[in-house]
Amino acid sequence: MGEYSKALSSYEKSLEIRKIALPLNHPDFAQSYNNIGVVYSHMGEYSKVLSSYERSLEIDKIALPPNHPSFTTSYNNIGKVYDNMGEYSKAFSSYERSLEIGKIALPPNHPDFAQSYNNIASVYDEMGEYSKALSSYERSLEILKIALPPNHPSLATSYNNIASVYDNMGEYSKALSSYERSLEIRKIALPPNHPDLATSYNNIASIYDNMGEYSKALSSLERSLEIFKIALPPNHPDLATSYNNIGKVYDNMGEYSKALSSLERSLEIRKIALPPNHPDLATSYNNIAMVYYNMSEYSKALSSLERSLEILKIALPPNHPSLATSYNNIGMVYHNMGEYSKALSSYERSLEIGKIALPPNHPDLATSYNNIAMVYYNMSEYSKALSSYEKSLEILKIALPPNHPSLATSYNNIGGVYYNMGEYSKALSSYERSLEIRKIALPPNHPDLATSYNNIAMVYDNMGEYSKALSSYERSLEIFKIALPPNHPLLATSYNNIAMVYSHMGEYSKALSSLERSLEIFKIALPPNHPSLATSYNNIGMVYYNMSEYSKALSSLERSVEIRKIALPPNHPDLATSYNNIGMVYDKMGEYSKALSLSERSLEISKIALPSSHPDLATSYNNI
Repeated sequence: MGEYSKALSSYEKSLEIRKIALPLNHPDFAQSYNNIGVVYSHMGEYSKVLSSYERSLEIDKIALPPNHPSFTTSYNNIGKVYDNMGEYSKAFSSYERSLEIGKIALPPNHPDFAQSYNNIASVYDEMGEYSKALSSYERSLEILKIALPPNHPSLATSYNNIASVYDNMGEYSKALSSYERSLEIRKIALPPNHPDLATSYNNIASIYDNMGEYSKALSSLERSLEIFKIALPPNHPDLATSYNNIGKVYDNMGEYSKALSSLERSLEIRKIALPPNHPDLATSYNNIAMVYYNMSEYSKALSSLERSLEILKIALPPNHPSLATSYNNIGMVYHNMGEYSKALSSYERSLEIGKIALPPNHPDLATSYNNIAMVYYNMSEYSKALSSYEKSLEILKIALPPNHPSLATSYNNIGGVYYNMGEYSKALSSYERSLEIRKIALPPNHPDLATSYNNIAMVYDNMGEYSKALSSYERSLEIFKIALPPNHPLLATSYNNIAMVYSHMGEYSKALSSLERSLEIFKIALPPNHPSLATSYNNIGMVYYNMSEYSKALSSLERSVEIRKIALPPNHPDLATSYNNIGMVYDKMGEYSKALSLSERSLEISKIALPSSHPDLATSYNNI
């Protein structure tokens, strides 16, 4: 931040001198305002950037002929500001004006044309119009190939941008190929520790991360960080980006303490390097919140997300897509806290902004419909959930290639609704469609494939086809063992699910063995009062219940409820489940007053937490 203030001070001093020494509309004034705008751009103060660039343009309009090449740069710069502000139609208009002037003022394959096509492509990319983005980026690349030497750094940038579109389209092998071509050129064209090389390694890492190849992602990110440490001052924003990205990979690996450490280092640098309300600070708070969310530390997650939202409200226009993302993430936390009305409210606010800011078939709108559906799903309002999931799927079919991973997620979620509605053949069909896409789109040991096998197994389990269920769960576990660290929570979930099949088969000793393995992993991977530990103790308790070992059942179920009291809001549905299960044990032990009291407590919570027609309410009344 200090360096930007110094730069601003110098540019403003220069402007003051020019005001004294030069005529009012001298071209040098335009340069001064432009330079001041560049500094404000680095500081994320977009309204000031816009004001400076527009003042520069006004002067150029007086001082220069109407189609002077400088106008192409001016309109491009203004377009970039609108792009950063999420005002895509204004950005598009400015970029096209730049291109029109360039066509008159410049030779047909001038590099500035490439820049115009590049910028137009970036807007299409932001709008989710990936085929148009790709077309414009490829036009930009064609011009650069004619205008520049074969290993010019601008060609590397072009391949980099094409890769980013393939990444958004879920075409990871094409993205990787383009990023690697970009890196090859940069290795030839630039010194060995140039920051652009670090950027290349960072981008390659992002693909490996999306492919679930976390060790490769980390390796590339660490190479990127090494270069940045040599090339840049210790508190440069690009170092913060490196630590941020390393933190996100650790988060995906379930190594939450390492993730937090990296993300907090990123935040420290950004606090030093950037103004207090820069959007990148909001990103840091958001990413830290997501780690707390994954750790089920919801109050901490909510606090960080609200800090992020405060910054974005100051830094960005009221309908910027980043605000929609912020409300979406807040909704996710409320959702997991069982506060469904608050979750729904946040998701709907996110959707409202998205509808204003984005084209009607943008993938982010599909995400909003998907998340709204998840709330209805948890409220057992399955017809509403199905309707929202199908709306999400319709958008994704228009916006994305036919085998994009997001389509697989959509079919998976629809399968989940059918599963809970007891429509197992429809659930199986949706889960298998999801699996087909994932087999095409993802590497053979990607965690999402394991999720697909897990969900197919759930259906077979409920259909009483236990051998098929066991086979699918074991396939899921094999993939997780390859893809994830040995104590990742998803491995614990796999062991838990295998145990449930053994329990249904009446093989209680095998069920207990798997549940204890699951619990061991959760104890290593998660905080001591994480809800997943409560689930483990609950499931162990229910196996003992089925074995008629009531004192052991009671011990485990009471441990479960203790954790849930700490980890969850007082009226969370899982607490109702706990009280119900403990009540069932007391009933078998002949302690009917205790059983009745607990069943009534379960019912009270369910009445508050769930819709009036939820199946769990029927269970509660039945038990009473």
